[in-house]
Amino acid sequence: MSEKIGLCCDHAGFNLKERLKRMLEVEGYEYVDYGTNSTDSCDYPDFAHPLGQAIDRGELARGIAVCGTGNGIGMTLNKHQRVRAALCWNDEIATLAREHNDANILVLPGRFMSEETAARLVNIFLHTAFEGGRHERRVRKIPLQAAPAEEGSAR
Repeated sequence: MSEKIGLCCDHAGFNLKERLKRMLEVEGYEYVDYGTNSTDSCDYPDFAHPLGQAIDRGELARGIAVCGTGNGIGMTLNKHQRVRAALCWNDEIATLAREHNDANILVLPGRFMSEETAARLVNIFLHTAFEGGRHERRVRKIPLQAAPAEEGSAR
């Protein structure tokens, strides 16, 4: 794999993020870790915004974010115009987030899922293609500002 995956988390997602890093390495993915780097209490926006900015600038195509519920970090990421962060907790939601919404950041609720479930959802996220078609029109309407079309992406 030549694609780099962006990673970020808060203190509640740190342990799961570290396990997912090992999984990505085994799968041959490179990653950029935006932190946090411990279980010390911290603020998720401090780590979500750098990942969102990397997506906005086109430096990364996809990412994975983890916080306690997934809500705060996902809300922060979705403030970025080119980010389509999807909070996923089961296989079907992860599949549809990619197929129908062209999600480019998988958000996981670290306090509410097992490592095995998280690994399965990451695998689905990384290996499920966007269907395009009727979904393309909808995904193009998500940003508040028009973004240039990219090859192989809805935006």
